[in-house]
Amino acid sequence: MASRRAAEEMIADGRVEVNGEVAVLGRRVDARRDRITVDGTPVGTDPGLVHYLLNKPAGVVSTASDPQGRPTVTDMVPAEPRVFPVGRLDAATEGLLLLTNDGELTHRLTHPSFGVEKEYLAEVEGTPTAGAIRRLRQGVALEDGPTAPARVSLVAPGALRITIHEGRNRQVRRMAEAVGHPVRRLVRTRIGPLRTGTLGPGEWRPLTQVEVRELEKAASASSPRLARRARPHDR
Repeated sequence: MASRRAAEEMIADGRVEVNGEVAVLGRRVDARRDRITVDGTPVGTDPGLVHYLLNKPAGVVSTASDPQGRPTVTDMVPAEPRVFPVGRLDAATEGLLLLTNDGELTHRLTHPSFGVEKEYLAEVEGTPTAGAIRRLRQGVALEDGPTAPARVSLVAPGALRITIHEGRNRQVRRMAEAVGHPVRRLVRTRIGPLRTGTLGPGEWRPLTQVEVRELEKAASASSPRLARRARPHDR
């Protein structure tokens, strides 16, 4: 993330910590076991870590294998090193999905206490009224409990942009159905700072070091409010 000279300046300025202690020049670390942060944000140090961004098409399942023989997201990226999807999109949902072997980052991106935003475009039945949009913004009651407030806007008749920070199973679909507008088509367009960009359906690319850094920063600050609302089945 920096040249040797720049890294030495960061250390000298007290911006680097190792296992919670301010680092000093010359300290030796074990890159595979020690936790290193810069300005409070964890930094990946394992040279074997990879991070892929996939634009998942409909009909592909977000698992490493499928007993029904359907295509999986891991079929669409290099087989080695082995990676796993960060969270899930149901088979019918399209859009952005991260795949990585970075366990620590995966935990922070999927645990509800960190509140990393995910943005969706949803084509729904009918055109939601102002009242329906207000309910989505305030949180709606589902069978597994009320949802947290969401950012929602009507971008066209029958089309919503919805931003959530939870990760319950089929959450956006269930939210839309709860207010009387079932989803016809659902596409995830953003995960934290990452957007679809020029990736076409079925295409993938590795994240740049800058993107990994931005993603780690977005997932580094936990929210006590979200943690209180989190439930064991959230993912």
